[in-house]
Amino acid sequence: QVQLVESGGGTVQTGGSLRLSCATSLTFFGINAMGWYRQAPGKQRELVARINSGGTTEYRDPVKGRFTISRDNAVRTLYLEMNSLKPEDTAVYYCNLFPPRSDSHWGQGTQVTVSS
Repeated sequence: QVQLVESGGGTVQTGGSLRLSCATSLTFFGINAMGWYRQAPGKQRELVARINSGGTTEYRDPVKGRFTISRDNAVRTLYLEMNSLKPEDTAVYYCNLFPPRSDSHWGQGTQVTVSS
C-alpha cells in the first residue's frame, strides 16, 4: 500500500502563497505520473495539476499561471507551489498517482483556506 502524506496547507489572505508537499512511500516514484487534487466543501474531488515521469505538466484552467507542480524523485516528494491565491482555491488538497491506483489510498490531505 502506498502511503501519501500531504503538508504545507494553512490560512492565507487573497493574493498570498503556499507551498504544499507530498511525501510518498512509492517504490519507483520517478516513473509514475503524479497529481495534486482538491476537494472543496460540497463538491467532488478534482484534479488540479499533474506531472509525468518526464516532467511534463498540465493544469486545470483556473490555476494556470498561478500554480506550479514539481517533483523531487531523489526524496520521492511531490510539490505544489500556489501563488496569487483566491478564495475559490479553498479546499482540502491531496496528492496521488495519476490516475490513482487501487493500492494508493488517499491520505489525510492538507487544508488550504484563502480569506477575502
